[in-house]
Amino acid sequence: MNPKRFFVLLALIGLLLFGLWLPAGAAPAAQQYVTPTPGTDGRITYIVQAGDNCFRVAALHGITVDQLRQLNSKLDENCTLVEGQELLIGVVAAATATAPANQAALTPTIAPTPITGTTEVCVLLYNDVNGDAMRQETEPAISGGAVSVTEINGKYTGSQDTIIPADPDAYQGVCFSDTPAGTYNITVAIPDNYNPTMELSYSLEVNAGDRAFVDFGAQSQDIVVDPGAEETANGGGGSTVLGIFGGLLLLGGAGLGYYAWRSGKPESKLAGGGILKK
Repeated sequence: MNPKRFFVLLALIGLLLFGLWLPAGAAPAAQQYVTPTPGTDGRITYIVQAGDNCFRVAALHGITVDQLRQLNSKLDENCTLVEGQELLIGVVAAATATAPANQAALTPTIAPTPITGTTEVCVLLYNDVNGDAMRQETEPAISGGAVSVTEINGKYTGSQDTIIPADPDAYQGVCFSDTPAGTYNITVAIPDNYNPTMELSYSLEVNAGDRAFVDFGAQSQDIVVDPGAEETANGGGGSTVLGIFGGLLLLGGAGLGYYAWRSGKPESKLAGGGILKK
């Protein structure tokens, strides 16, 4: 085979495969955080989730970063967290059984108290400035939106408007208190001058005593999207820009294929040394 034709065909195959490999741009889901309840030993622990940092974990549990460091002495100077890592958030008094006077020598047993009552669900709508579907500390809350929370069996329903808080550092979103345990459908409406960067509905299951936090991101239409923005952190798909780029690669591959076909057409010699192209 002609080396020139072989190189063109090889480039065509590579472009086609790369264009098909690019993701289609599925929207990521909302971020969910559930505050754990104390264990029978009184320790309150939290398992680090993808995208967590010390500032976020401290804010979710109403403590400072310094307090988080004091409770977890093994944290390095940069307060680096690893997904799946267990953090101590606080300690409360553990309930222990009282031994009878004539059985003072027996080892006391720990009697866990069944958790009853209600839960709290907090929903935050924030300005996803970089469009990565992961809230950063510098990305503020958005006002003018609306949040609806509905328990699927009809035990609870409620709605609130989103606001810009007076104290952004301590803000955890609009909260629905005294909600019964169950499975909730959470939907968010965003202002007209914003575009969503993730799905605007989420299914959340909570138990009595939990505090759940769900983040939803939207990006202002005044922000110019960077074509080189990083992919979403939860692996839910790539950006629309990458999809368009893949389509252009496919068109370029088709053009190279046509060129290869034209280059491979046979030629006939004419009398007198001329060449007739077919």
